Amino acid sequence: MQLKKYQLFPKSTGLSPYVWLVFGILPFYFIFRSSSNLEITSGILMIIAFFFCYRLTFYYKGWPVYVGISLQIAISIAMTILFNYAYFSFFLAFFIGNIQNKAGFITLYTVHIVTSIITVNIGFILQNKFFLSQAPFILICLIGVVLLPLGSYNRNKRGELQEQLKDANMRISELVKIEERQRIARDLHDTLGQKLSLIGLKSDLASKLITKDPDRARAEIKDVQQTARTALKEVRHIVSQMRGTRIEEEISHVQQILKAAQIEFCLEGNDAIANVSLLSENVLSMCLKEAVTNVVKHSGASACSLTFERTQSELLMKVHDNGIGLTEQFNIKRGNGLQGIKERLEFVNGSLEFVLSEGTTIIMRIPQMINQSDKGERT
Repeated sequence: MQLKKYQLFPKSTGLSPYVWLVFGILPFYFIFRSSSNLEITSGILMIIAFFFCYRLTFYYKGWPVYVGISLQIAISIAMTILFNYAYFSFFLAFFIGNIQNKAGFITLYTVHIVTSIITVNIGFILQNKFFLSQAPFILICLIGVVLLPLGSYNRNKRGELQEQLKDANMRISELVKIEERQRIARDLHDTLGQKLSLIGLKSDLASKLITKDPDRARAEIKDVQQTARTALKEVRHIVSQMRGTRIEEEISHVQQILKAAQIEFCLEGNDAIANVSLLSENVLSMCLKEAVTNVVKHSGASACSLTFERTQSELLMKVHDNGIGLTEQFNIKRGNGLQGIKERLEFVNGSLEFVLSEGTTIIMRIPQMINQSDKGERT
């Protein structure tokens, strides 16, 4: 039978177990300096009680934790006054920082600091030589009592927020998948449902007319064939859209459109789009297509430039034309497809910006964080 491992030092301590072992042995040195057997016995019992409560608090939640810490604070005060041992407060400082409840943390943190300072002051007032000789170490311990809980609490909160962010991203990913499935289902239903119903009706009609009116039956069969070809074409179109649009393909496409419209085309910084996620490519491709369509239809421009820029946090795509530009009273909600660009960018936490100088510049921004979540989609 395999023996179950027993973990003596909790993983959440964050400090070397050997350091904690030294702090666990050190109080015995202080109590054995006493001459009275009663004091030695009471000191040993307090040390055992302290570590017993300290260990149990790692496995309980709620009020037992606060009761256990209160007992440990009382033992720490007694050890400081009776045996000049002030270092149990260091144990408590660490554990209090692991309390996740904000109100409980603030309460215990305040009580621990106040009691530690008062107890240390009492020790100095009593002017015990052994206590005074530890002054530098006691002051360091007090600094740890103040700073260590704050550091541990903030570190744990950051870890908790990171886990929440991870869970939120997973939920968003699942919602995106569900929405995409629903969209595909709607497209297939709208595309195939009506045509398959029509094929079924015309096939039934042709079978009835094949003996009564062969010419009309042949016409119905031709309609069935044409409807089937149309449905197949639409299905292929849906499948091609599902595969996603690559930005390089869209650049080549818009270049052909601009050339046909006799608009000079210039491309700069296309190296910046290397290693972009598939989601980013789809969004940028759709936005680029819409932006260039607006240039061709509405700008009256003779030249159009496409520029890509990459920063540490964003990927920028700029479409500039030397046309008539937009008026200051321009409303994006009524603007020729620009509202669709804005919505697509907002879906990936991007933004849309206009610069009205020597024509119109449309600046589309997408955060770089999208790349990390979609790397696997490109393989």
